[in-house]
Amino acid sequence: PKFGVHFSVQIEPRGQGYAWTPGIFTAEQIEGWKKVTRAVHSQGGTIFCQLWHVGRVSHRSLQPDGQAPVAPSAIRAEGVKVFVETGPGTGALADPDEPRELTTAEVQELVAMYARAARNAVEAGFDGVEIHSANGYLVNQFISEHSNHRTDQYGGSLKNRLRFLEEIVSAISAEVGAERLGVRFAPLFESTEEERVYLGLVESDPHETYLEAAKLLEKRGVAYISIAEADWDNAPELPESFCVALRNAFSGVLIFAGRYTPEKAIRMLEAGYGDLFAFGKPFIANPDLPDRIRKGLPWNDVDPTTMYGGTDKGYTDYPTVESHPDSLSRERVTEQL
Repeated sequence: PKFGVHFSVQIEPRGQGYAWTPGIFTAEQIEGWKKVTRAVHSQGGTIFCQLWHVGRVSHRSLQPDGQAPVAPSAIRAEGVKVFVETGPGTGALADPDEPRELTTAEVQELVAMYARAARNAVEAGFDGVEIHSANGYLVNQFISEHSNHRTDQYGGSLKNRLRFLEEIVSAISAEVGAERLGVRFAPLFESTEEERVYLGLVESDPHETYLEAAKLLEKRGVAYISIAEADWDNAPELPESFCVALRNAFSGVLIFAGRYTPEKAIRMLEAGYGDLFAFGKPFIANPDLPDRIRKGLPWNDVDPTTMYGGTDKGYTDYPTVESHPDSLSRERVTEQL
């Protein structure tokens, strides 16, 4: 079976934090996505749409009418970057702007926007949706004690900080069914001083925070939880105690991602911690990745300088083994492209 999640799709115009990223809030966008889902289904694949809102990780140049980004609290995101347009077809990384705090009514409007985006996704032919609740974006911002200093029902206690997620899950489940819904988290236990485009937030007790979230999703009957592990150089693996507790707390499908190798995936599978293992950057650099894994062939390295903006270079031009048999090295064969 072929399963993929299309990262990351904005639920509304304010949800954008990077130039030229797609949305799913207009009729035109829905029609455009139908081309993608038909192509995937024609090859026997299953595709979910990741519903995304960056919240405070944005820039005024990306916001409607140049307004400030929106967030649970007016706290600027640090240690991450956004990607802004600097000219026709060109862009650059930049620091996020200071956000403004959402009103309680606006938070409730956003819940409805998530549900509407889920309905749009199914209309566009997606088989389901995934709530992006990781990497320091909007839902993660509500969950985190560092970015959520609210005093209404969406702030304060962990239960209150999880309320936004819970209401989104409830609204989407009512719209398209919990069996068509997954949620992605990035439960970081350590951080890094390495400059990053995206990262996440380290809670004072990440174990409790994300186990409570998992228990909430277990009660709601969602299809899966996707865990984005730390993916910087020499990043620590998740504590085994957390993997065990997560498996015990959630009976649905568990997906893990983040610098995975086939060997690590097999180890996690055999330990019973995970059911599926996702590959992102390796798939960009290796369009024939499943074949390479099956045959034990080396992988092309991804070129990080082409990952944001630009043309098809670094996106659709990596060689397959079949097209470039002499590319069987750990280095990308750029001179042949």
